[in-house]
Amino acid sequence: MLNLYDYTLDKLTLLMDEYHQKPFRARQLFSWIYQKEMTDFDLMSDISKEFREILKRDFTIIKPKIVVDELSKDGTRKLLLEYPDGAKIETALMPYNYGDAICISSQVGCNMGCSFCASGLLKKERNLTSGEMVAQVITMNELLKKEERHVSHVVVMGTGEPFDNYENVMDFIRIINSPFALAIGARHISVSTCGIPNKIRRYALEGLQTNLAISLHAPNDIIRQQIMKIARAYPLSELMDAIKYYEKTTNRRVTYEYIMIKGVNDSLKCAEELVKLVQGSLGFVNLIPYNKIKEMPYERSDEKTIHVFYEYLLKHHVRPTVRKEFGKDINASCGQLRAKEIHKNEEEF
Repeated sequence: MLNLYDYTLDKLTLLMDEYHQKPFRARQLFSWIYQKEMTDFDLMSDISKEFREILKRDFTIIKPKIVVDELSKDGTRKLLLEYPDGAKIETALMPYNYGDAICISSQVGCNMGCSFCASGLLKKERNLTSGEMVAQVITMNELLKKEERHVSHVVVMGTGEPFDNYENVMDFIRIINSPFALAIGARHISVSTCGIPNKIRRYALEGLQTNLAISLHAPNDIIRQQIMKIARAYPLSELMDAIKYYEKTTNRRVTYEYIMIKGVNDSLKCAEELVKLVQGSLGFVNLIPYNKIKEMPYERSDEKTIHVFYEYLLKHHVRPTVRKEFGKDINASCGQLRAKEIHKNEEEF
């Protein structure tokens, strides 16, 4: 059966033509499932009974089951979700003063091999469909509705490499951005990539006003290749060329994500190299205090080191920020909750 959440409005319009339906039928269905939050085809009253029977025969609306729901003292909410095939993924809500941001996963597991990240503890099983990503937002919205809140910002920054699931992620963005669906503004949508140059160039041509974040985490190839397996395939020179192309094509800046890891990438020399690397770029550097993961050998940089690093960047005209920490009292890092649950089940078995 076809999952309605998988279709952009354009693709659903084409599909309706195959069923000999008028183009407006796609907008009707979008209205029912996104704006009226209706999943029962029988109750879609402005659709003919004959076509409702076809919808029941050929279509479905797939939502995941909530396996674990963790709530942090700071308001961060982490869900472990399970899809009908048994695949488990995580999604997290982060409350800001400007709204509620959801961090969604794009794959079941991850093959990027970043040695500091819990997502890589469990290898990639499969890509998520666009509808399975949409359902993460829908599920969180259903929980928030009780508090008269809703998801206002989306970051594709959870488990998985979004550009390794490019087509589905692009469809996901177009669905949640559609005024006939969730109407989340493009400037409120961010995609984070480890750095796949050809996909960054392709993304530059999509005509989207969304935000792009680069998981940089090192100022040179030696360190980056030590902590990020993908860097062995794509050296920094190739990555930075793609970023320059993106900035020139879109006139939009990128965010360079930089996890501060004690004794690995937090020295003053690293700060100097980072300045040279990103100078001339439109982007800014988001310094991220490392969230300790018991399976990993790394420790977070101390506050003084982060401050010195921050001040050096600022002094040398590279705009830095320090990311606000969320969910320190729960399994906050990408992949932690899923890995914990799967290992627990293995032990019980």
